Amino acid sequence: MKHALAKPNIRHLSLSDLQEYTTRVGEPAYRAKQVYGWLWQKHARSFEQMSDLPKAFRQQLAGDFSFPVAQTELVQQSQDGTVKCLFRLNDGKAVEGVLIPAGKRLTACVSSQAGCSLGCAFCATGYLGLQRNLMYDEIFDQVAYLNEIALQQAGHRLTNIVFMGMGEPLLNYKQVLLAIEKITSPDAGGFSPRRITLSTAGISKMIYRLADDQVKFNLALSLHAPTDEKRNQIMPINQSNDISSLLKALAYFYQLTRNEISIEYILLKGFNDSLADARALVKIYRRLPFKVVNLIEYNPVASSPFQRADAHTTDQFIAYLQRQQVNVRLRRSRGADIDAACGQLANIVHTDARLKLPQVDAC
Repeated sequence: MKHALAKPNIRHLSLSDLQEYTTRVGEPAYRAKQVYGWLWQKHARSFEQMSDLPKAFRQQLAGDFSFPVAQTELVQQSQDGTVKCLFRLNDGKAVEGVLIPAGKRLTACVSSQAGCSLGCAFCATGYLGLQRNLMYDEIFDQVAYLNEIALQQAGHRLTNIVFMGMGEPLLNYKQVLLAIEKITSPDAGGFSPRRITLSTAGISKMIYRLADDQVKFNLALSLHAPTDEKRNQIMPINQSNDISSLLKALAYFYQLTRNEISIEYILLKGFNDSLADARALVKIYRRLPFKVVNLIEYNPVASSPFQRADAHTTDQFIAYLQRQQVNVRLRRSRGADIDAACGQLANIVHTDARLKLPQVDAC
């Protein structure tokens, strides 16, 4: 017996594909733009929500296409206002996204993979292993829903989007770039690419590809150790993408795009927080026009042996960088009580932090 072919995902059709379809089924040409608007601007979650389409046409769409949408299975709120969402995907896999309020800034931290293959020693996601890459519409859903929460809680849309959630974005290159295209397109998400930062553990050949593709968004290198010897111990990817190769790739990226590049550096107690480490970090900083070094407070995870650097050591580290004219910022831990902080995303549920939000209709 032959199995019936799965219905195509309607969100994998371009506007021209939709125009061809509406013509073929005898609908007016403008219906294609209506459908496209519901999919990417109004963020409909079902054909039934496309209220200005004739009922018969909505039924035909439902018969001809599938419409999988990432479902928000759980929403949790930290004591500091950070919101973490558990998104259940159509195949049962789960990923997490985080809304981080900081003054007037509302940042969405989104995932690009379910799990991660890189196995960084300090990161909870790495202990999950890679389950699969996300499709671009699944990434878009995270941004859209976190934007709706931002509107509900703060009265304005997201100001920034960072690809710093689960997974390594450059190992899901095509889908991440398609997602950013939708997020930034005027007829879809409408966000400025200058407000988007992609964080990578460092894959040199893909950084070259970003440059050749003339991307418009910013790039952050998750460095976390200032020498290959130390970086090899905590980030296996460094064995095939050492610091020298990454700096050459970043120099090429900056030369072709002039986009902002920054360094992310988690302070790990007794491992990478000495003044010798700070001196080595300064040398790296001076190699390229990095915008900033973001020092990150470590958030301990059960599977990792590392601890957060103490406050005095952290202050000394920052003071040294400042004396060396390094633009440095300390990124305080946010959402740690619900495992929403940097390095903690591992689909862990805290029942005492559940947040009941009003049901959001497509707008």
